[in-house]
Amino acid sequence: MKEEKIIKIPSGYLMLFVLFTLIVTIIFGITRANPFIIVPAIIVLITVIPGFIIVAPNTSKVLLLFGKYIGTVTQNGFYWANPFYKKRSISLRASNFDSERVKVNDKLGNPIMISTILVWRVKDTFKAAFDVDNYENFVRVQSDAAVRKLASLYPYDNFADDGHEEEITLRASVNEVSEALEKELSERLSMAGIEVLEARIGYLAYAQEIANAMLKRQQATAIVAARHKIVEGAVSMVEMALHELSKKEIVELDEERKAAMVSNLMVILCSDKEVAPVLNTGTLNH
Repeated sequence: MKEEKIIKIPSGYLMLFVLFTLIVTIIFGITRANPFIIVPAIIVLITVIPGFIIVAPNTSKVLLLFGKYIGTVTQNGFYWANPFYKKRSISLRASNFDSERVKVNDKLGNPIMISTILVWRVKDTFKAAFDVDNYENFVRVQSDAAVRKLASLYPYDNFADDGHEEEITLRASVNEVSEALEKELSERLSMAGIEVLEARIGYLAYAQEIANAMLKRQQATAIVAARHKIVEGAVSMVEMALHELSKKEIVELDEERKAAMVSNLMVILCSDKEVAPVLNTGTLNH
């Protein structure tokens, strides 16, 4: 048998009544000092007690009889079964696992620190109990392996000077990376009967040895992008100024004066510091 088998077993309340009856019988035998009543009652009592099973909500009991899988009880309640059954409890509740931060290399070879948050639960009690040695430890080890593999498939971030654009990155593409991680973990944990409810990156950062250098690189990239926008806006403003001056015939400028005006306006608009104006009180030529 390689699959989970859900079974129903008798309620334990009838056998609980039998248990009380045996206790009364033993007391009666003691008062009568009759070993023929006491000894059989004690033997039956000892045999009956191990058969009681309590199944709490969202838990299960896997039953074995001398190494043979009998079935799994998943419905909560109070039951009684064969006293020789070996019972193993397996929780069906959702569990949360936050992995340790591990150092791995991303697709571009940069060392990063990464961890994963996994929400999982047991879906197949047979696989969880018998196909792996310890399903909880199996989840931990496979989660670590999956996040290491995921980190090697994508770069941490995009940079303009890389020469190419990556569509998916660990930092920016949260949904895509989470879907890839969830798929990878589902494939790895299916053999243990584990269902992955949610998987996502819990921590992501550059390793300490390159963190400062990469921060400077990010800042430089941001500055270049900002300057690019400033230049675009400055060119548009200079073009508009020249067009309005020409349209309204406020002043006529030759090519040399236009070049000087463009130069001055570009310096004023693109400078990252305040510009001190210089007033010309003479003519345009002085």
